[in-house]
Amino acid sequence: MSLRRVVITGVGVASPIGNSLAAVSLALREGRHGIATQPSWNAHGNLATRLAAPVRDLDFSTYPRRKTRTMGRVALLSVHASDQAVADAGLTPEQLASGDVGLAYGSTHGSSSELEEFCRTLFRNESLQGLPSTSYLKFMSHTCAANLALYYGITGRIMTTCSACVSSSQAIGYGYEAVKYGFQEAMICGGAEELHFTHAGVFDILYATSSTYNDHPELSPRPFDARRDGLVIGEGAGTVVLETYDRAAARGAHVYAEVIGYGTNCDGRHMTNPSAEGMAGAIRLCLKDAGTSIDAIDYVNAHGTATELGDIAESAASFQVLGDKVPFSSTKGYTGHTLGACGSLEAAFCLAMMRDGFIAANRNLDEVDPRCAPLNYVRGGPREARPRTIMTNNFAFGGMNTSLLLRAV
Repeated sequence: MSLRRVVITGVGVASPIGNSLAAVSLALREGRHGIATQPSWNAHGNLATRLAAPVRDLDFSTYPRRKTRTMGRVALLSVHASDQAVADAGLTPEQLASGDVGLAYGSTHGSSSELEEFCRTLFRNESLQGLPSTSYLKFMSHTCAANLALYYGITGRIMTTCSACVSSSQAIGYGYEAVKYGFQEAMICGGAEELHFTHAGVFDILYATSSTYNDHPELSPRPFDARRDGLVIGEGAGTVVLETYDRAAARGAHVYAEVIGYGTNCDGRHMTNPSAEGMAGAIRLCLKDAGTSIDAIDYVNAHGTATELGDIAESAASFQVLGDKVPFSSTKGYTGHTLGACGSLEAAFCLAMMRDGFIAANRNLDEVDPRCAPLNYVRGGPREARPRTIMTNNFAFGGMNTSLLLRAV
């Protein structure tokens, strides 16, 4: 079997720092963030954090009701991002429904707000009466993938990734493999997450959220910084269209980059305590798949959640494999941790940097934690550069690790 080159021809985003690639690129260059205090969270007892990064300025009312009646906010965010990507790639309705195009899409949860409403109604009334028939379709774990497939009439393969913080990076990886090995001509790939207080609560119980800066949202999160105090939850969606290089060239499509490597593995050790060895293993698998050396990498987009264990382990893994020369930064300082959406959003941010000629800085990195490895942290503002080969890494509970390598064409 001859392996096929896989390229990205469409990109779409919904994020706390903008709802188009141009908007997020400008925000990253200008150092603008989307972190805000959430006064409504005062109603939830013992929730320490009040910080989150919501998506703003989106109107979902323009979508036809017959297509959105089974969608909660998380699926609607995925539609916004995917509509952009599909239009950007120039895919027609006929192509989408041909069977040649598949979809890989994920999230950590379905719609948590819809699940909350379902449970509140059920337990308050102690009855199923009054519960909408569409409720489950909105909060089921694969709601984004299922709704997108129906929305576009996709008849190719559907892969649903519900794997916490690597949901959308795994989706891109699986889509890349599906095209590379000839199972599909093109794949729509990505992930989404909606903002909900329970998402913050999950990490709050683990003492992993930022609370010191509740009254100063501009000062958090702080990946790799000595004064970081935890992550900030965000929401959003990111979608990319992957297809064979030959198909893209034949139809004259614009190519953002080529996906040249993907690595994924599991630590096999602990549910929440990350392993530097496992992370390093995924990075090595990615380099092996790409058939390239570390010298070719111009920038690493880190997972960088601003948690103590995560930052230290990730920096150690990166130093172990990549050394201390490659520019290194986390964009979660701008968007917070968008959970199932972070991998695809951060891939889109990398494409923006590649296209527009800069490398985003680590926001709020004033003093590197001495327990973090001595990497080439980008600080003080964006670097003017022309990164041609970019690695983006993500890691999740359960010891799941991913690494993607993108190269300008």
